Amino acid sequence: MQALYAHGPKDLRLGDAPAEALGPGQVRIAMARGGICGSDLHYFNHGGFGTVKLREPMILGHEVSGHVSEVGPDVEGLSVGDLVAVSPSRPCATCTECLRGLPNQCLNMRFYGSAMPFPHIQGAFRESLIAEASQCVKADGLTPAEAAMAEPLAVCLHAMTQAGTVLGKRVLVTGCGPIGVLVILAARRAGAAEIIATDISDTALERARAAGADVALNTMSNAEALTPYSAAKGSVDIGLECSGAEPALRAMVSALRPRAILVQLGLSGDMTLPMMQITAKELSLQGSFRFHEEFAQAVAFMQKGLIDLAPLITHSFPLAEFATAFATANDRTQAMKVQLEFA
Repeated sequence: MQALYAHGPKDLRLGDAPAEALGPGQVRIAMARGGICGSDLHYFNHGGFGTVKLREPMILGHEVSGHVSEVGPDVEGLSVGDLVAVSPSRPCATCTECLRGLPNQCLNMRFYGSAMPFPHIQGAFRESLIAEASQCVKADGLTPAEAAMAEPLAVCLHAMTQAGTVLGKRVLVTGCGPIGVLVILAARRAGAAEIIATDISDTALERARAAGADVALNTMSNAEALTPYSAAKGSVDIGLECSGAEPALRAMVSALRPRAILVQLGLSGDMTLPMMQITAKELSLQGSFRFHEEFAQAVAFMQKGLIDLAPLITHSFPLAEFATAFATANDRTQAMKVQLEFA
């Protein structure tokens, strides 16, 4: 079985992955599609992000779907041939955080393609994968490409939960890559009255408009683009920061009105916060990290036609063409979501 390993910055290689035995409560999945995520690009470009660095070769990938090819003992509700979206999140269910009802904060999390622990948690960019049946959500009515989008959509649905009531609110989204655009779709579905999007790429902003942004501002060509929203003490109710860039965060804080909510999704490295503004405006700063129950909700949203993610999938390449796929995903002027094809 072939799998795609990251060995270090700019060093991806196809290699053999060991065969695994199928256990109780598990299914074997013939992988179909895998989306290249921002974290995959961080491992590819830099060998990690922030303090998280590769210390051994690691299989990348966590946005995946496939067809059940074998069912283990004690599995109910899944059959050979079923298309499933596979959640990469595998909390232990027994640690302090899991028992507090926070499985996304699990102390023993096994999240596909993560170098946070050592040994690293191997990812899902492989031809065949054994998963717990509990990770698999049947994706009837979806294409494999759409089913593989459940993971990033779940990230954004979790962020909307952190934001609280969105109905009738003015929302600012900074960073219009795949996560930012998915946040726009989720905010529109949640009833936002007005959505303002910022980015430094006109191509990204065009996609933000197509997803439902009412206003799209290029903060590279116009550094003062958000100034009208920062008048008095600000006029934005909810900010969702998806870029991980400190300038975007600072501009957002200025635009937020007193007692607004700021949700930080973007992960890159540590940032210096304008704490005096945050304090004086009595802003609520919320982190948003991964997801849990939102994964099944994401699949259901797509199945019901409430959120259409097909337009976001701009490119797909066979696994053997992984180098072209990653080069394309690195080019924001042409790509939104790039997927690998396993079959």
